Amino acid sequence: MAQSRKMLILRAVIEDYIRSQEPVGSSALAHHHDLGVSSATIRNDMAALEEEGYLIQPHTSAGRIPTEHGYRYFVDRLSTAVSLSEAQRRGIRKFLSNSISLQDTLQRAARILAGITGQVAVISSPSLSKSTLRHIELVPLATSQLLAVVITDAGGVAQHTLKVPRIPSQHDLDALCSTINARCTGLLLSRASRIIRALDGDATMRQWRPVSQALAEALQNMADNEQTADLYMAGTSRLVHQHAVYDLAPLFDALEEQVVLMKLMSALSEEHEGVRVAIGSETHNPGLLNAAVITSGYGGQDSRQTPVETNSTAVDDAGGRDSAPVAFVGSIGPTHMNYSETMAAVRAVARYLSELLAHGEESERF
Repeated sequence: MAQSRKMLILRAVIEDYIRSQEPVGSSALAHHHDLGVSSATIRNDMAALEEEGYLIQPHTSAGRIPTEHGYRYFVDRLSTAVSLSEAQRRGIRKFLSNSISLQDTLQRAARILAGITGQVAVISSPSLSKSTLRHIELVPLATSQLLAVVITDAGGVAQHTLKVPRIPSQHDLDALCSTINARCTGLLLSRASRIIRALDGDATMRQWRPVSQALAEALQNMADNEQTADLYMAGTSRLVHQHAVYDLAPLFDALEEQVVLMKLMSALSEEHEGVRVAIGSETHNPGLLNAAVITSGYGGQDSRQTPVETNSTAVDDAGGRDSAPVAFVGSIGPTHMNYSETMAAVRAVARYLSELLAHGEESERF
């Protein structure tokens, strides 16, 4: 029995089941697909695929449906990445270009992703702990207080009051900020903190050690304590209308556990470049046993590269720049989702948001 023919049959079963959500029989495959063999041969191959764990027969007289193992084989062997239509890309650009803030952009992005996929869209806001430093400004407040204004690559602005023995002159403050920005721009806050602590080795900077140490401690606290606080979610009502509520109850329970969901999707987006797919038990979440999660990181990457080409490995402290994603875009739905379309939509939205954070303007490349 030809292995390639069996796998063509598996692919046909999965595609038909995704489309109809009904068990697929050998006669239907012979009728709708040019497989070049008889219905009886297809039936024998389907039986072999069932024995190997790729298909299951829910009822004795019914056709077969894919197993988690079957979906995994299918997803891993998607021959080409499907692209969104030009109309869909224009729709994303137009809808998101009218945003008035980053928060508005993320909410809109969740809504349009849910609209394209028909599933639950989940998008996290950038966190300080994953963002890189764009600029630091030190502003005198009182005799012994400075305001540190920290601006990140994600457009976030954080403020922290520093208590110091005395305030440097404006000239010295400008010099200190200039040195810090030159050495730390593009670094994670925790890494910038270590660089600033090392400024004591510079004789001209040593006199401002209390200021630099207070700033280093403030940056480290931001990196340690700040977590991605906001999740933008859309599409739950659409999913309810498409499926029986009792079938989705575990999924909705999982969606309520936002901290758990955030950790799962963040970990998936960080451990794999581009778009990552976790199916059923691969999510390690009981509520998602009959669901699939498709996610991609955004921000912090060289947006001129494709997700496959992007190297998100962080560099060392000696002047390199960090490029790990600062947040994630994801879609959650039943295992019989349209994987190709969902992966393309997640990829497109992630690219748009990466371009937005990198350049602060609408991206023309998807």
